[in-house]
Amino acid sequence: MVLCYAAKTYLCGQNNGVMSKRTRVRFAPSPTGPLHIGGVRTALFNYLFAKKEGGDFILRIEDTDQNRYVEGAEAYITEALSWCGIICDEGPHIGGDHGPYRQSERKDIYKQYADQLIAEGKAYYAFDTAEELDAHRKDHEAKGKTFIYNWHNRNKLKNSLSLEASETSKLIEAGTEYVIRFKSPEKESLELYDLIRGKITIDTATLDDKVLFKSDGMPTYHLANIVDDHLMEITHVIRGEEWLPSLALHQLLYNAFGWEAPSFAHLPLIMKPVGKGKLSKRDGEKLGFPVFPLQWGESQGYRENGYLPEAVINFLAMLGWNPGTEQEIFTLDELIAQFSLERVNKSGARFDPEKTKWYNQHYLQQMSAAELARRFQPLLNDVLREKGAELPGIETIEKVTALVKERATFIQDLWSLSSYFFIAPESHDEKAVRKQWKEGTPAILRNVLNVMLSVQDFSSEEIEKAVKKHIQDEELSFGQVMPPLRLAIVGAMQGPHLFDIISLIGPEETRARIEKAIATL
Repeated sequence: MVLCYAAKTYLCGQNNGVMSKRTRVRFAPSPTGPLHIGGVRTALFNYLFAKKEGGDFILRIEDTDQNRYVEGAEAYITEALSWCGIICDEGPHIGGDHGPYRQSERKDIYKQYADQLIAEGKAYYAFDTAEELDAHRKDHEAKGKTFIYNWHNRNKLKNSLSLEASETSKLIEAGTEYVIRFKSPEKESLELYDLIRGKITIDTATLDDKVLFKSDGMPTYHLANIVDDHLMEITHVIRGEEWLPSLALHQLLYNAFGWEAPSFAHLPLIMKPVGKGKLSKRDGEKLGFPVFPLQWGESQGYRENGYLPEAVINFLAMLGWNPGTEQEIFTLDELIAQFSLERVNKSGARFDPEKTKWYNQHYLQQMSAAELARRFQPLLNDVLREKGAELPGIETIEKVTALVKERATFIQDLWSLSSYFFIAPESHDEKAVRKQWKEGTPAILRNVLNVMLSVQDFSSEEIEKAVKKHIQDEELSFGQVMPPLRLAIVGAMQGPHLFDIISLIGPEETRARIEKAIATL
């Protein structure tokens, strides 16, 4: 028997006079730890698809596995999505018409559906202990076989299919632990359709009878997932490639309940920078880049590493999706307008840490000096307090930021690029000193200092004009004056226009730095 299940297309508006369903997608993470950057991409693709279709993006917390529940993980997930700008229409913290949105709070809902499958002969009670199942596995391994709990052996195992009904009832009444397993078809060819991967054919003989309800009274992911998607009217399930092996079971469960299944789309994996294998936390630790959006314990996040959320969203969107053009920079609104599942790749997307920096640098350069100064100020003030230095006003920080921003990739780069604006150099570059500091340099700098201090309007333009005139009048070369002057002011041969620096630090600080250089060099 061949069972075919074609993909459905949900269109907003009218179709041949029939109103179609409103697009509804969900992101359903488990609170078992921090949200991996791959999970953020899954949330992003769901969000982009929903907004493109004028639909709803729902956050659902799938916490049925209480043994792996981690305190603080749910709060981390919601904070991470918020930081990225992925805003939910419904969820545990904002409510909605299809709640509750935590599976642990929906516990009573699932049992009735498991009981329905039992009553209809589509599921059964299994009383096998973990030790008994382990013995079966080892016996099969010894014979070079793989143990699968399904049609070919379920009538020989300890379950309500092999036991008399009275014996099954006695075991349940006696409080014997049991699970509820799905009764998978014996000999069917299941033809499925994935919006990204196309037609998929599954031989149901290879499927095992998955546990739907556990002995602790909680449903497994498979049952809770299907029931919740149906009750929450989810039209499209967009999830990671790792869930592709579960597609057949989920379609069979929809069939068993007599429900219309949503359309499915399985996203490609995010691969290691070397291109082989799924990106992991260990890759980030080894190569020095974050794999989490926010810090988790000792693991740094993109936020703490100075990445801008706009950059994170942009580079994640390009991992597995392409617009069909050469465009690489997208605002969130532009991504929504252009996103489509048809342009999502089947193959894995290689993660490039250098490309993520490129995106961040782009978005940082697009920010105004005022906004950069606002973000830089807390970091700057912390450093200056530690050094016992005077804290500058926001206007000064803004002027400094405008001068150095073009070389910055991250907000924290602004300190190394601008430290000499706020504190005098503690040392001078030795190589530059040997090259630029000559026998006559102290006398030249004393005269240049007097010229600069005589300027009434201590602006960059006026200081530069006076110094250049002095160089010309004294028949000096710029090489005799400018390199050692920069060395005295900055401590190294770096930085923006020298007279901009001198104007900003002021005449007294300029005097102090030149006099220190003359005394020490």
